[in-house]
Amino acid sequence: MNIMRTTLKNSFSIAILLLATATVQAQDGQQLFKAKCNTCHMIDKNSTGPNLKGAKQKWTDAGEGELIYEWVNNPQTLIASGNSKMATAIKSFSPTDMTPQQVTKEEIDAILNYVDTYVSPATATVGTDSTGTATQPIAAVSDYNGNLTLFYWLLTAIFVLLIAIIIMSTSITTLIRSDYFKKKLKENEQTSNVLKSIILILGFTSLMSYTNQALALTFMQPGEAEKGTPWLLVEAMDLYFLIAINMTLIGVLLYLRRMFNDFMLMARPAKHVEAPAAQTLKKINTILTDAVAIEEEHTILMQHEYDGIRELDNNLPPWWLWGFYATIVFAVIYLFNYHVFKTSDLQYKEYDKEMAQAKEDVDAYLSKMAMNVDETNASLLTDKDALSSGKALFEANCVVCHNPNGEGNIGPNLTDEAWIYTPDVKDIFKTIKMGTPNGMPEHASKLNPIQIQQVASFVLSLPYTKGLDPKGKIFPKDEAK
Repeated sequence: MNIMRTTLKNSFSIAILLLATATVQAQDGQQLFKAKCNTCHMIDKNSTGPNLKGAKQKWTDAGEGELIYEWVNNPQTLIASGNSKMATAIKSFSPTDMTPQQVTKEEIDAILNYVDTYVSPATATVGTDSTGTATQPIAAVSDYNGNLTLFYWLLTAIFVLLIAIIIMSTSITTLIRSDYFKKKLKENEQTSNVLKSIILILGFTSLMSYTNQALALTFMQPGEAEKGTPWLLVEAMDLYFLIAINMTLIGVLLYLRRMFNDFMLMARPAKHVEAPAAQTLKKINTILTDAVAIEEEHTILMQHEYDGIRELDNNLPPWWLWGFYATIVFAVIYLFNYHVFKTSDLQYKEYDKEMAQAKEDVDAYLSKMAMNVDETNASLLTDKDALSSGKALFEANCVVCHNPNGEGNIGPNLTDEAWIYTPDVKDIFKTIKMGTPNGMPEHASKLNPIQIQQVASFVLSLPYTKGLDPKGKIFPKDEAK
């Protein structure tokens, strides 16, 4: 029993150790791949070097499973020995020679295991925003809750207008049917106008019965609506239609009111009273000044006199008095709003907020515009921060082929005056972004436009370092721009 327990305990410990080792190896494989292979190889497709996924199995199937380690450590020696068909085949894949890597057999296994088990992340987004962040498509959705509220108000207005129209129509009908009106109508010979009005009322009634059928609304059945969805789905066109009905009803109501007044005048003509102009001016003067008429000034005489001059006790003009009261109310509201409750900001605080918001808007605009850099508008950066960032990116992505000082290795010397293309920053930007047929890999999938511009500017700032022989055409340093 003790032996069995010891055996189970040891087996359990070994299993945990193997699982931990596999996890660490997978993590180390990812780090090693990024440090040693990421410059020339991509996991999902061919780049400067071939696709590494399934590479170990291909070498094993060719009977050269152990030679893959020698290929990674010293590829040129393996090719020269002629002992490996796989090495010869890979040699013909690219004009760029495989760079020897100082890695152990275990590290090679970790890298290949990471590549073989790599799963590409899903790419379900449809676009990117100004910062490069993936965005989902935005679909316009009606605000059914808000539309339903407006629908209630518009429907209430329709009912109120209909009640008013019914009352007005009933009043007109009662007036028309009265014997007194018929007598006056016969005397004034206005039968045609009355008939037109009756036809209009009948036509409007038919129109309302039609609109009840024309309004298309969607009623949600039990269990059909999602959470937060109202029982009735009102579209914008439904609201426009209800507004049109309200406007029509208002027009009909106003017309019926005018018709009723006309009929009343026909039955009982109003007396024509014309107010004198003097009386109108007097009313206006009273409203604006509250002055006492001259013939009544004796009622407001003061009890003191000087040199035959007497003083009247007139009231203050109403317009001035109400303006004074308004300033008092305004002062109280201003005091509580700005100084007591501090609901609104004083001018200096509002200015600070507007300046801060303006700075945020400017920064957001500059950040958005910064990502619009491409090979047609790239410019040479000279500030220290940009060159420092470019140096860090160069050391992470370019030293394998160009060496840390840019003197060249697999790739050409970047510090002399010889250039395969031109030393123009736009051409260098294009080369880094898209790569070249000579073995230079593209970096658009690894670096954003700002980073590519920083690397290009750093390359043009490198001092001359002796290295590979010049390749290309000689361009003096002062032509770089």
